[in-house]
Amino acid sequence: MSVTGSLLFDEICQRGSVHEVDVAKLRTQFYEDGRIAANEADALFEINHACRVQDPAWQEFFIEAIAGFIVGHAEPRGYINVDNADWLIERIAQDGVLETHTELEILICVIDKARWSPESLVRFALNSVKDAVISGKGTLRNGQALKAGEVTDADVELIRRIIFAYGGDGNVAVTRAEAEILFEINDATAETTDNAAWTELFVKAVSGVVMAASGYRAPPRAEALRREQWLESRGDLSPGNFMQAMYDGGFSGFAGLFTKQNDEEQQLERLEIERRAIITNEEVTGDEANWLAAQINRDGELSFNESCLLVHLDRVPSGGVTVPVRSVATLSGRSVSG
Repeated sequence: MSVTGSLLFDEICQRGSVHEVDVAKLRTQFYEDGRIAANEADALFEINHACRVQDPAWQEFFIEAIAGFIVGHAEPRGYINVDNADWLIERIAQDGVLETHTELEILICVIDKARWSPESLVRFALNSVKDAVISGKGTLRNGQALKAGEVTDADVELIRRIIFAYGGDGNVAVTRAEAEILFEINDATAETTDNAAWTELFVKAVSGVVMAASGYRAPPRAEALRREQWLESRGDLSPGNFMQAMYDGGFSGFAGLFTKQNDEEQQLERLEIERRAIITNEEVTGDEANWLAAQINRDGELSFNESCLLVHLDRVPSGGVTVPVRSVATLSGRSVSG
């Protein structure tokens, strides 16, 4: 039963506040038939935009209801296609910018609950973090004005949450779309950020793209990209020495998390990627080694994090992989000494 135009809906919107008792009534009305319809989801967004005063119970219900609608009730159920992703972004963003933390949480919740979602959603989420980092202000900064161009520990953990969520329901390696934005963040902050946690996440995420392209099956993202308590700060270490510190602190086992696949397993994984692309209406890309070399070369400068990435890729055993990970350094024309 839709509440749009009902006395309850009109009262909440006119009042400009939504209270715990309102949430209890909304739960009853929205879930009486076991599902939420598209017009009901739109009504929830109208309430959210109209009410500046919101009980904490509203935020929990709002996130739960919208994620439940778009993942569990909208077709294709369990997946998010491009059209549904556009619908969500249009409603949570004003002029392409996230308005509140609640809407960020909706976005992350939808990405996390979906078995697979289009790259446009994770791009939007990561770009929102990138914009906050570069500007030093905005919704994701909780109203605080921080140093522009600096990646904080909170930023790293938010990026990690988004990437974890986008891993879907299987062992899915970090995608090119995600890694491209990580490179954009890195390029924009290379001169102003000295954050070991950011370096670690950047190296792990981007090298995971190459490992997957090299014929390895990725482990669950939560395992591959978990934060290691190996080093609090890098001091004045060179990229080679910094990576050695990471290895000494437990990073040496990272490559071992990836399992070498035989030809049949690689073909099955390619078919699964194509199946997901059909469901989400996306294009399948490839040739990650050449793509990564272009990313490293694109601004003509080799940042500290990119240097660490090349050192790590040079240390990964080749093991007869389809696309040797060492070829990235060769293709980019870069070499990094320890």
